[in-house]
Amino acid sequence: MQAIRQLLDDLYPDRGRIAFEEVAAIMARFETRPRRHSHRFSQADAVLITYADTLRETGQSPLRTLHAFARDHLKSCFSAIHLLPFFPYSSDDGFSVIDFFSVDAAMGTWDDVIHCGADYHLMIDFVLNHVSAQGQWFADYLAGRPGFADLAVEVDPAADLSAVARPRALPLLTPFTKASGEKVFLWTTFSADQIDLNYKSIDVLGKMVEVLLFYVAQGARLIRMDAVAYLWKRLGTPCIHLPQTHAMVRLFRRILDQLAPEVLIVTETNVPHAENIGYFGNDNDEAQMVYNFTLPPLLLHAFVSGDTQVLSSWAQGLTTPSRETAFFNFTASHDGIGVRPLEGILSGRQIDRLVEAALDGGGRVSSRRNADGTDSPYELNITYVDALGLPGQRGTAAHAARFLASQAIALALPGVPAVYLHSILGSRNWQEGVGHTGRPRTINREKLNAADVLAALGNPADFRTRIFFPYCRMLQVRRQQPAFHPKADFEVLWLDRRVFAIKREGGGQTIHALTHIGGPRVTLSLEPHGGKGAWRELLTGRRLSGSAVTLHPHQTLWLSPVD
Repeated sequence: MQAIRQLLDDLYPDRGRIAFEEVAAIMARFETRPRRHSHRFSQADAVLITYADTLRETGQSPLRTLHAFARDHLKSCFSAIHLLPFFPYSSDDGFSVIDFFSVDAAMGTWDDVIHCGADYHLMIDFVLNHVSAQGQWFADYLAGRPGFADLAVEVDPAADLSAVARPRALPLLTPFTKASGEKVFLWTTFSADQIDLNYKSIDVLGKMVEVLLFYVAQGARLIRMDAVAYLWKRLGTPCIHLPQTHAMVRLFRRILDQLAPEVLIVTETNVPHAENIGYFGNDNDEAQMVYNFTLPPLLLHAFVSGDTQVLSSWAQGLTTPSRETAFFNFTASHDGIGVRPLEGILSGRQIDRLVEAALDGGGRVSSRRNADGTDSPYELNITYVDALGLPGQRGTAAHAARFLASQAIALALPGVPAVYLHSILGSRNWQEGVGHTGRPRTINREKLNAADVLAALGNPADFRTRIFFPYCRMLQVRRQQPAFHPKADFEVLWLDRRVFAIKREGGGQTIHALTHIGGPRVTLSLEPHGGKGAWRELLTGRRLSGSAVTLHPHQTLWLSPVD
């Protein structure tokens, strides 16, 4: 508790004691809950990312439908499920939360969530930067009720905000009128419906500590800190990654270490790589996992350019501060493919080529506002499946093979893999949804009829089938290999520009993971990298011999030496 007290003294120099008493009182209500053994990652860990209502079935809550599908078809593939926000909300498909303590009745109940947690580790979103403008908390703020007077960040509209980092091409301040008649301008980083919380208020701090521990009490084993980089505001600064923001992450980590050491923090910061990994902290004192935001666009670049060199060079640096930390490796999520993580890695021309590829694939591009008032690409809005399609091949077996090759690379990297449900189901761009909402991100958030999905998976010629079963096979095989432990040793191999190759070693096992990204077939020699004698190809079970290996376009080989 002393470390918590020190952090609060640093954050609230004149009110540290008051803040500590508030936090300690909230923590005391959770100290009697059963403590579990600390959980750390292994090669058996993989996370399924999904909205609670992606799958629907008449007469059943979406949470139950999802749980049944995952239990019946994905239990051998995943250890955890990340349920994107399932709370009552007013916009942004769940990320404008009206009530942090309730389940949206259209999705199910807390019992449904808890039952899902009986089969999987639960990852729950801690939407800690903002709250809905339609919720009771904000109504209490406008009314000036006790405990809510400092809920929001009020700013003089004449203030110089030019230094503030912007993830959107929208106004930073939104005007509101309080019940007293006073007009105020409030900080709204993401939209006028998402009111940034004022963490300089001890009342706000206490409320959000209570939210965090409530999720733990409902069975959360992983906590995703949404948009955490923007948490603390100070005029005259970029208001992103401030020291106080990192201190807040350390505070939440200390609270969890005290009460629930088995619960892991995963930070979500769609920013350049060096900034992103800063959320591991110093000496493993912040997040145990960070989203590997550079992976999705850089992996796409390799396939678009037909060259793995930049990807391989970047992958050589995928180390984390300790054995207690790991990358959260994903290629697709409910959002698009972030472009900012490519800053300092790809040139403007190379990024433009990715933008063109997304547009050619039927996608959209979202922008952000720069300090000079101009806009630049922030995110490619397209399913990762369609991002990997080629003209004339979309929806074919060749398209499926190219997409699966991209996923095989992600699965071989050090870290914990996370797979979006729409990716493993082979979902295409949902153009109808974009037309309905007018929001580019809708393209990757289609709601599916569960019966239709099962019917498609029962048809060997269906595009979903061509992706789903090979993807499941890769996940099933991967979970059995000690060399794919998130912290197992790795060496990126420079064999051919058209091949991504990585050597993984751990638990007495060695794997050479090779993936051909496209073009003519390639014959490689593995002898300089310890490859000789006989091999077992793990995905097929075939036995190979010799150090020379031939790969066909979009083929993946996971080779383990045998006697």
